[in-house]
Amino acid sequence: MHTVAVLALDQVIPFDLSTPIEVFTRTRLPDGRPGYQIRVCAEERETDAGSFTLRAPWGLEGLTGADTVIVPGTADPAAPLSPAVHDALRAAARDGTRIASICSGTFPLAATGLLDGLRATTHWLAAGLLAATYPDVEVDPGVLYVDNGRILTSAGAAAGLDLCLHMIRKDYGSAVAADAARLSVMPLEREGGQAQFIVHDHAPTPQVSTLEPLLTWLRGNLAADLTLTDIAAHAGVSTRTLIRRFREQTGTTPLQWLHRARIRQAQHLLESTGHTVERIGYQVGFGSPTAFRDRFKRTTGVSPHSYRRAFS
Repeated sequence: MHTVAVLALDQVIPFDLSTPIEVFTRTRLPDGRPGYQIRVCAEERETDAGSFTLRAPWGLEGLTGADTVIVPGTADPAAPLSPAVHDALRAAARDGTRIASICSGTFPLAATGLLDGLRATTHWLAAGLLAATYPDVEVDPGVLYVDNGRILTSAGAAAGLDLCLHMIRKDYGSAVAADAARLSVMPLEREGGQAQFIVHDHAPTPQVSTLEPLLTWLRGNLAADLTLTDIAAHAGVSTRTLIRRFREQTGTTPLQWLHRARIRQAQHLLESTGHTVERIGYQVGFGSPTAFRDRFKRTTGVSPHSYRRAFS
């Protein structure tokens, strides 16, 4: 039987903690035998889990001999990792144990150095912090999970389900994984990545941004066929100056900002109206349905129709 050790760190997120416990304990092999044995482990006798206090039956010794170690997310990703947990995770990796994280659980893994030089993901809201804190990690904020073989990471919340089902499929095959997915009322594979859940609004700007009047004008003219020259003319500056100011104050280019604003408005219309995809594409400034579909899928990872099914 495959042993999974779930490591509950201080301020563990209950949803992230319960996901692997529920998914793996419900997994059954074709002959009815359980596929996994679960160990809930913690460094201290009692662990803060926000709305309740957790008393784990295993200490850090529970990681030793486990086939898989899972690190759920915590409420404070930037919290320092204790030397004991650092050493326990490093020792598990040296022993060849598969180690996976859910949501902000990527941060403790990164703190051990186990993700250096590897591609990884986390909740999209924390992706920027992860990249800034651990520059040796290649952060991909657009996917549901990343499998590097012995080290795996997943995005936020429900993406932990995707990761657990992925590991079940690797351990026991698609039939067992499909049965586990049905018990979790989840598809075995979801279309797209977490990009579809990211709010693709305009890039944040300082309160004193000199671009704010221009950004307000752009938001009110998303349907117009605007070129870089048009935008610069409205701002009363050269295109070169416009590009420089956008880079300084938004971190992107004028046309990239405009595309993101158009897609965000399209997401809102798909969620809140019954307008056809073609009509919405024209409403937000795309010259053809094909151009709209292509840009929407590149930005969110799914088609407009799939996005509507998921969020309307």
